[in-house]
Amino acid sequence: MIKLGVNIDHVATVRQARRGREPDPVWAAAVCELAGADIITIHLREDRRHIIDRDLELLRQTVGVKLNLEMALSDDIVSLALKIKPDQVTLVPERREEVTTEGGLNAADDVSRLKESVKSFRDRGMLVSFFIDPDRRQVEAAAAAAADFVELHTGAYSGAAGDEEREAEFHKLEEAARLGAGSGLRINAGHGLNYRNVRRIVTLPALEELHIGHSIVSRAVFTGLEKAVREMRAAAGI
Repeated sequence: MIKLGVNIDHVATVRQARRGREPDPVWAAAVCELAGADIITIHLREDRRHIIDRDLELLRQTVGVKLNLEMALSDDIVSLALKIKPDQVTLVPERREEVTTEGGLNAADDVSRLKESVKSFRDRGMLVSFFIDPDRRQVEAAAAAAADFVELHTGAYSGAAGDEEREAEFHKLEEAARLGAGSGLRINAGHGLNYRNVRRIVTLPALEELHIGHSIVSRAVFTGLEKAVREMRAAAGI
């Protein structure tokens, strides 16, 4: 059964617009769990633009499903992750000026450092995922660094201009999933997925987890968060 990870960053984005107390992403996580979310995903950025340290600490205490922390390999966030110990860390690239994560981790150029990081996290009982583009070099590098998972970046597929381009991007994802599974990696997918394009993604070989946030939170503005999560499960057929 494919699992649904709900990214609640943008609940925190609304809160941080006023630097207040609401809406509280900790409360949002509880609602998502009640609606059927299998995983709660958050991205603790270096600039703390949405999720903040307090959120991670409270979510670790309250989340009953898998807690997945997206993070860059910056010293302060690594230290915090090693202390708080989410169930899974997903290593992502990060630029201060980007609106959202713009591409996958360049694992191929940093295998030795990433391998050391994987060991540090796994020694503390955490699973490790690399958020990568569907590219052979990156998949092979993730396997060489001993990651548990790769999360295939579905942004190009989600943003494709037409059927031909979308088909080409899906083929890249399919090939990367096959290569990763054949290399001993577990396969996740996410970024830019919505209620219209998610159903095709669940047919990827060996897929275990979907990680979706913006689309669910956007829909929740109109339908409510619990209903939005349930509708995403129905849209994906999971």
